[in-house]
Amino acid sequence: MDKHQVSLSKCSRQRYNEWIFRDVPSDITIEVSGGTFALHKFPLVSRSGRIRKVVAEHRDADISRVELLNLPGGAEAFELAAKFCYGINFEITSANVAQLCCISDYLEMNEDFSQDNLGSRAEEYLESIVCKNLEMCVEVLQQCENLLPLADELKIVSRCIDAIASKACVEQIASSFSRLEYSSSGRLHMNKQAKCEGDWWIEDLSILRIDLYQRVITAMKCRGVRPESIGASVVNYAQKELTRKSSLWNPSSQTKVDLISTGHERLVVETIVNLLPVEKLAVPITFLFGLLRSAVMLDCTIACRLDLERRIGSQLDIATLDDLLIPSFRHAGDTLFDVDTVHRILVNFSQQDDSEDEMEDASVFESDSPHSPSQTALFKVAKLVDNYLAEIAPDANLKLSKFMVIAETLPTHARTIHDGLYRAIDIYLKAHQGLPDSDRKKLCKLIDFQKLSQEAGAHAAQNERLPLQAIVQVLYFEQIRLRNALCVSYGEEDHKPMHQSWRISSGALSAAMSPRDNYASLRRENRELKLELARLRMRLNDLEKEHVCMKRDMQKSHSRKFMSSFSRKIGKLSFFGHSSSRGSSSPSKNSHRTDSRVIERTCASTD
Repeated sequence: MDKHQVSLSKCSRQRYNEWIFRDVPSDITIEVSGGTFALHKFPLVSRSGRIRKVVAEHRDADISRVELLNLPGGAEAFELAAKFCYGINFEITSANVAQLCCISDYLEMNEDFSQDNLGSRAEEYLESIVCKNLEMCVEVLQQCENLLPLADELKIVSRCIDAIASKACVEQIASSFSRLEYSSSGRLHMNKQAKCEGDWWIEDLSILRIDLYQRVITAMKCRGVRPESIGASVVNYAQKELTRKSSLWNPSSQTKVDLISTGHERLVVETIVNLLPVEKLAVPITFLFGLLRSAVMLDCTIACRLDLERRIGSQLDIATLDDLLIPSFRHAGDTLFDVDTVHRILVNFSQQDDSEDEMEDASVFESDSPHSPSQTALFKVAKLVDNYLAEIAPDANLKLSKFMVIAETLPTHARTIHDGLYRAIDIYLKAHQGLPDSDRKKLCKLIDFQKLSQEAGAHAAQNERLPLQAIVQVLYFEQIRLRNALCVSYGEEDHKPMHQSWRISSGALSAAMSPRDNYASLRRENRELKLELARLRMRLNDLEKEHVCMKRDMQKSHSRKFMSSFSRKIGKLSFFGHSSSRGSSSPSKNSHRTDSRVIERTCASTD
């Protein structure tokens, strides 16, 4: 310990031997953290009120050693103050002005003890030079990180923050004016292609500590800085701060340094989320997903993660599949991807979609219009969800309930084509071959087989992984599609097929009809659907007998040959009444009378 003090003493002597009086022996020794100074009482007492009081209190004892505890700025700052007391000239800069303000307050070097003292000199430089330059304010703030809380009490921090916010706002306004130009018609407009030069301060702010950076951004928001500029600054700061250390990608290491680093990164993520602008598209959605992954990995607060999920849900229609593939960081038996988080994001999207429709004061029927912006977003998200389901379906640990809750989150009108959903379900059935028949039936109920394309329907008709009832539905709707195509080819446009009328009426309801008429129409269609379902059940037994033969035909013949042979077999079963009349599109009277009694009994039993 003695050797260490000797080395510090030697180091300090080397610093002040150049300017100290050599012909007069020192009569007081000042000990500070980081050095020892052998000085003279008179120059110090003439400028410093604190040292004057200490010497006055020990006048009888003739004090020769003074220890200054918790001196702001340490030995370096005290050396500058001592130089000022001795009348040695030195330059006040943005790198030392914060230290000079703090140590002058600590040593009481103000106007009460000497005119034009160090405190007034430092304050003048801070007000007239530093606060008029944004870069110098940022540098002073960085120096204040080691001078808190005294720098805050002296309002050095608040003055620099206000100056930064004001300068950034002025720079932004000047940049906006420089981008104004006249169009060919003589109207004044903003040139969006011109580079915005008012945001050059973004890079400067990235050197600040997170607590000071938060205060600067908050002040900028109050001053009215553009949300796009705030977002760009937040993205730049987060990318630099979170990629500076590698502990985020080293969860296995448990050293003390890594734990401290992880705590710092958690604080950065939570602070950045609080600083995000409320406006949509102020930050890229890829950045939001990156923050969400970091928040999950670092175990941030629930409020932080829910806020990110809400922000992502409000603009989910511009997300990509890679964005949704959030890894799961839980125990080994969990799924490969975080399905629960994605489900909450989808719920936020659905609720946001509903709230937007209510805010636009649109009726329930108009909000379902395929031309509305919300409907376009629904189509995009539905396609994204189907691709996501296909990606997570092969996971052996993915439970059926989690798969189904993702598929059922969006409303039924979100999918105009069910090919993507069918593909995802087929992949899940292939990866989970031990699934009970009841679960396979439950899963296939998600598919609307009327909305399958011709290629997907042909594949589903030969898919042995589907339950028998699902295959029957596919074949039934394929037969209807074939019959409709034949009707069109023979020019029977006036006889609209029943299946086509269903699909028209089951879409967006007409705005010209009243809600009561729409409800009555839906009830009529519901009864027709029940009748058709009863007919389908009556013929299910016959189709099951033919199923074995059809499978054999599928393996031997091409899909088109199979469809033609299947049409002949279905014709024998009389799906549509008498099949001999080519132009008829409804059952015969006799068959309708005989079927109606059975259908009424069947409907009664189903009800």
